[in-house]
Amino acid sequence: MRSITETIIRHKKLVVLLFFVLAAVCALLSLGVTINYTFIDYLPKEAQSTEALDILENEFSQGVPNTRVMLEDVTIEEALSYKEKLMSIDGVSDILWLDDVMDLKTPLETADGDVAADYYNDGSALFSLTIEKGYEVSATEAIYELIGEDNALSGSAVNTASLMNLTGNETKSALIILLPVIILILLLSTSSWLEPALYLIAIGVSVLINMGTNVIFKEISFVTNSISPILQLAVSLDYAIFLLHSFEAFRQKTDDVNEAMRLAVRKAFSSIAASAATTLFGFLALVFMNFRIGADLGIVLAKGIVLSFLSVMLFLPPLTLLCLKLIDKTRHKKFLPHGNRVGRIVPKLGIPALIIVALLIAPSFLAQSRNNFSYGTSLISSESRSGRDTEKINEQFGQSTVIVLLVPRGDPARENLLSQTLEAQPHVTGVISYATAVGPELPDSFLDSTVTDQFYSENYSRIIVYTDTADEGDLAFSVVEQVQDTARSYYGDTIYSSGQSVTIYDMKNVVTRDNQLVNFIAIGAIFLVLLVTFRSLTLPVVLLITIETAIWINLSYPYFTGSQLVYIGYLIINTVQLGATVDYAILMTNHYIMNRRTLPKKKALKETFGQVFGSILTSATILSLAGFALNITSSNQIVADMGLLLGRGAIIAFLMVLCFLPAALTLFDRVIQKTTIRTGFLRSDKQ
Repeated sequence: MRSITETIIRHKKLVVLLFFVLAAVCALLSLGVTINYTFIDYLPKEAQSTEALDILENEFSQGVPNTRVMLEDVTIEEALSYKEKLMSIDGVSDILWLDDVMDLKTPLETADGDVAADYYNDGSALFSLTIEKGYEVSATEAIYELIGEDNALSGSAVNTASLMNLTGNETKSALIILLPVIILILLLSTSSWLEPALYLIAIGVSVLINMGTNVIFKEISFVTNSISPILQLAVSLDYAIFLLHSFEAFRQKTDDVNEAMRLAVRKAFSSIAASAATTLFGFLALVFMNFRIGADLGIVLAKGIVLSFLSVMLFLPPLTLLCLKLIDKTRHKKFLPHGNRVGRIVPKLGIPALIIVALLIAPSFLAQSRNNFSYGTSLISSESRSGRDTEKINEQFGQSTVIVLLVPRGDPARENLLSQTLEAQPHVTGVISYATAVGPELPDSFLDSTVTDQFYSENYSRIIVYTDTADEGDLAFSVVEQVQDTARSYYGDTIYSSGQSVTIYDMKNVVTRDNQLVNFIAIGAIFLVLLVTFRSLTLPVVLLITIETAIWINLSYPYFTGSQLVYIGYLIINTVQLGATVDYAILMTNHYIMNRRTLPKKKALKETFGQVFGSILTSATILSLAGFALNITSSNQIVADMGLLLGRGAIIAFLMVLCFLPAALTLFDRVIQKTTIRTGFLRSDKQ
């Protein structure tokens, strides 16, 4: 590292220029990164709903109905006219309405009231549409223009369109809120008006490079696109802070600024590398999720951490030296209190902190796994037009979810029996199949292909089942199981099903299996990094207990307050908070070990607080505010939940590292000596 540092210092102007050019190129490349807004694409290929969707795309021209349009105060004739106009919109591939399930020549008064009411009720008409993938934004905009403000539009395609319209703007909004606050915090915690700019430039360059290099992937998810820039910025600012604090310390010891930077890089390297490694492995644990959106986020964040580390080690030193005169001209006193004052107060909180944690650890661990979870993709705020329209449609026609069944073709009689059995089941409001729409007695060879292609492909029969449940929840999932079990009773395991509730049901089964695996991998990997870093059997356990307890307390909060939590956010934040906040514990422990070599444990602890309090406070505050900024600005429930959990989690982790960890280090001081290789602690007879 010393030879590399000497090289970059010798060629500092060239290094700085290269990084700026690379950042500019990557900023342009980031505009070409494809964003995926469809959750189902991240389910495992072997998930039956994924296989069902593949069959539908390959063998049928009609997709799964994914949009509902309600028109108020229209006659039957006006509704039919609107149906034609809706069908003419690019991207609308199929429309189902009353004329598809009954003969409109029959007076509604003599028709099946329940069937008619599902499509036409008190002068309001409800259409079921299929909007093709890739047309969500253009098709919904055209439908809004056609139906106006007084009518309603909802469904998963509408939610996808809303996400596509909002995600980029919301990330910018979060940064607009966050950056001024970060600058203010850094101004308060540094001794130069220019230093905050150096921190943000160093990490900002790595964020731009990370965003641009995402072009190597076929696509990234909208969750990754929303979260990764802000999370990378918040998590890796630590590295820049650690390095420049070390540089300031060595400037007090030598007049040669180049030598001070060499020494600073050498001293800070191990702490920054350990922090980066734990964060890196925490993010990489997400790669092992079967629900591939975790791998998508984990790879991009891990790449970002590596780039941030390289930027701080290779770009920030020459940039700082080039700006040194300006740094010195813009000096000011530090506004934050010195850590020594805190070091006199906090040790008195050690015993209460140990008692409180001992009382909270078991209930928090149990509560965090028993939260009221949601798993779905209907994640747009109820305050949006889509949310309001959904409530409006549900009030008029009730909730409705579509399940598309695919069964082997070739047995019309069995298909008819299955349709009749499904129609008789609770919460099934209608079944549309060849048998119900045409009749099993009429051979499909007698009909035009435009009719039969709606129901038959070369290998499968398509049956549409309408239910009166929400997209998800215990009732919705039980109906999915009920429909699947009924179909299997007629066809065995040769059936497939698709639809919003089916997709969420499969998602629930996949992500709940992911939880233990991902946590085990993250904790195991970070334990190994800490084991190598500290060469100790005790310290990794102490540090992991500190951060894991903070995570459990954070995730148990929704349980005790009775609020709902999106499971994907819960799963991802487990590893993200672990990787992001274990840095605080590493920094505290590193300095405590170094100080214990020359000081007794109480004085070492006080000295440690003086050295690290400002850095940890600054880092935790920035990470917390980054989370809250995501929560405030995002209309997507996953991103909003993750932001809230991250913001609250950073505060809890800060308090745990500030109060519990020092007490644990001093309590187990003798055990740490005996289980750590060459600690060099000051012997007790010299204390």
